[in-house]
Amino acid sequence: MLSPRCVCLTRGSKVTETNTETRAYQLTDLLRVMERLREPDGGCPWDLAQDFRSIAPSTLEEAYELVDAIEHGDYPHMAEELGDVLFQVVFYSQLGREQGVFDFEDIVSTLVDKLLRRHPHVFADGEVEGLTAADVSVGEVKQSWEAIKKQERDGRNLVGLLADIPLALPALSRAQKIQKRAAQVGFDWKHIDGVVEKLDEELKEYREAIAQSRDRQEDEIGDLLFTCVNLARHAGFDAEAALRRATAKFENRFQTMEKELGERGQRIDELELAALQSLWQKAKERV
Repeated sequence: MLSPRCVCLTRGSKVTETNTETRAYQLTDLLRVMERLREPDGGCPWDLAQDFRSIAPSTLEEAYELVDAIEHGDYPHMAEELGDVLFQVVFYSQLGREQGVFDFEDIVSTLVDKLLRRHPHVFADGEVEGLTAADVSVGEVKQSWEAIKKQERDGRNLVGLLADIPLALPALSRAQKIQKRAAQVGFDWKHIDGVVEKLDEELKEYREAIAQSRDRQEDEIGDLLFTCVNLARHAGFDAEAALRRATAKFENRFQTMEKELGERGQRIDELELAALQSLWQKAKERV
């Protein structure tokens, strides 16, 4: 947190002391800050050097940091990370405005139009204040949502059911999205038991591949992972979230082991596997 009084450097290197009372900035302030950061005369050299492609990795990073704050229930940090994600949107909007392809108003207008179009059960006649007496279930909403998205894909002349699924999605999320899309046309297991049997089949095929080429082994591991995603989907879980949860559990238990060893004055790389496994079982009971 900033101190109520801070020392600031002016462009002429003159040191001045200013009061920085808490102020509630608005969206217009954020847009102006972004505009100034990109001003050729007096802007930030780093911000001026960026383009759409160069800040894309930062966008992914900020999104993951937001998810991390959500999973830890860290609400103050969550607000900060949401701001970072919003800044990414504002950055893109400034770049778009400079190139004359779109601006922030276009982004907002496109978003509102899409939300109105995809929620006809809420916004009668596609109007923000349009009221509807429709009483629909979550299942009906999902079905309507997918039908509307299909119309949008058709309107963009996208060929194929899977054409608009981004390659940049995390592998588990993309696999799940592809499976859900294929299931819309009936290409899916009828029951979760079929997925479990398929998992057993894929595991058997991997065992057979162990004695074969590395390429074949990688293929079979991929099939195993893809089937695990299918299993999670049929069980009603998000595969990405399930794996993140499992990874966090492993991390907590491993850190518990490290902490206990540290209290003993030992390092984890000094122990034999049998001793580590014994510590692991104790950690499982505690975490």
